[in-house]
Amino acid sequence: MQPSTSPLAAGRRLRMPLARTAAAATAMALSLAFAATAAAQSATAPGATPETSKDYVPDVGQEGKDVIWVPTPQTLVDKMLDMAKVTPKDRLMDLGSGDGRTVITAAQRGLTAQGIEYNPDLVELSRRNAQRAGVADRATFVAADLFQTDLSKADVITMFLLSTINEKLRPTLLQLPPGTRVVSNTFRMGDWEPDASETVTQDCSTYCTALLWIVPAKVDGKWEVDGQTLHLTQQYQMLSGKLGKADISDARLKGNEISFSANGVRYTGEVNGQTMSGTAAGKGSWTARRS
Repeated sequence: MQPSTSPLAAGRRLRMPLARTAAAATAMALSLAFAATAAAQSATAPGATPETSKDYVPDVGQEGKDVIWVPTPQTLVDKMLDMAKVTPKDRLMDLGSGDGRTVITAAQRGLTAQGIEYNPDLVELSRRNAQRAGVADRATFVAADLFQTDLSKADVITMFLLSTINEKLRPTLLQLPPGTRVVSNTFRMGDWEPDASETVTQDCSTYCTALLWIVPAKVDGKWEVDGQTLHLTQQYQMLSGKLGKADISDARLKGNEISFSANGVRYTGEVNGQTMSGTAAGKGSWTARRS
């Protein structure tokens, strides 16, 4: 994990239903527990200057459009980026970017990153924070509704949203190019199980789990494999089916990468639209074409 050099003291944005619901009331109570920590971090934030007190400062738990604002520990931001294995070649989008911490941290790692934030005050705060951090050329922020935003150009998407909102986004995320990495703070994606999950314990007491999904290729259906029919049934990244008359097992996708076993042979390969190709342990190469 790379050490953080982010100058930010507050956290990023957590999209949640308003306090009229029981779930939001609980989330509000949890968010207030962060207030003292956030205030302490603010007082000692690297790069802080007296002029920062003149800037707009969000209140922990403040309401917005279907949201409240809750901080995320920097250690978890770093973990989320580490799990996504980001590189300077990646383009990152942060949904509900709050004060810009995740976007700025990504930019400090050399990425081109953009935050999508509905609250224009937070957008302006994020832009000032990016300027102070010296990454305004790579860290940009847009005042927009994340449900009306084109996500297709992102290689990595980060978010701190409720599970209900994640599920609403899920159909859009599943249409992104295979291999797109999606990382969530704490909240899941319904029955789409994550590919990986890690929890940090250092400098984090609540909302400390990072969940990673890798958008899978679409392979459901019939394929012709070297004279045999491969029939695949797909549930997100998990696969079942038959190769000829033999059941396949231990079958899954990781973006465009496919692997399965049949008749005691382990098949690994890559999906390329209407074709697949790879190697079969002990048998050499294999190819497939959608039928």
